Amino acid sequence: MNRLLIGFGTLALAVASAASSSYRVTLYQPAEVNGTQLKAGDYKVELVNDTVVFKQGKTSTEAKAKVEESATKILSTTVDVDGDTKQVKEIRLGGTNKIVVLQKSGTAQGNE
Repeated sequence: MNRLLIGFGTLALAVASAASSSYRVTLYQPAEVNGTQLKAGDYKVELVNDTVVFKQGKTSTEAKAKVEESATKILSTTVDVDGDTKQVKEIRLGGTNKIVVLQKSGTAQGNE
């Protein structure tokens, strides 16, 4: 009976961790995510299905995103910010092969 409970507990943890993953990201300059201005600093970034959530203290902002797989393991976390608009375009998560590509806010997809 105890083995069965431990098995279900392990399965529940695996499902919960698959649904949401969190990482630490540092913005070295102010940037924009989905129309929200983010100050430079450290953020907790959570991936929940097709959404990325940036959290710093009690404030948070979210944007639609797509997770892509890199062919190789990414050595360090980097944030790609558009030089003109200062919008976060993608996050490469160090220690993984995940690339989080943020969808542009306020533009129609495919009309660029």
